Amino acid sequence: MADTRTATLTFDGKSIELPILSPTVGPEVIDIRKLYAQGDVFTYDPGFTSTAACDSAITYIDGDKGELLYRGYPIEQLAEHSHYLEVCYLLLNGELRPQTSWPISKTA
Repeated sequence: MADTRTATLTFDGKSIELPILSPTVGPEVIDIRKLYAQGDVFTYDPGFTSTAACDSAITYIDGDKGELLYRGYPIEQLAEHSHYLEVCYLLLNGELRPQTSWPISKTA
């Protein structure tokens, strides 16, 4: 079993251990799901600029970089070099179907 890293949040004499999760792409995240239950507080992040809304194996979005990946493939490359059925195959199988000369490359 891999070592689990945590971050400790201390306030008003309480300390809460929060797990640090490592995504496939992007920066590590602190899992705050138990913050309200154990600390009786919420987080405040106007505009959700530092908040992940969900855990997804399908998409990755970095708005600051203008990056949108679909199963690790840049969406611009999928739109330019593939067709609907190929993207459906990607959605269902997690990989593009084998091609001898596929013009796009996975980034993650």
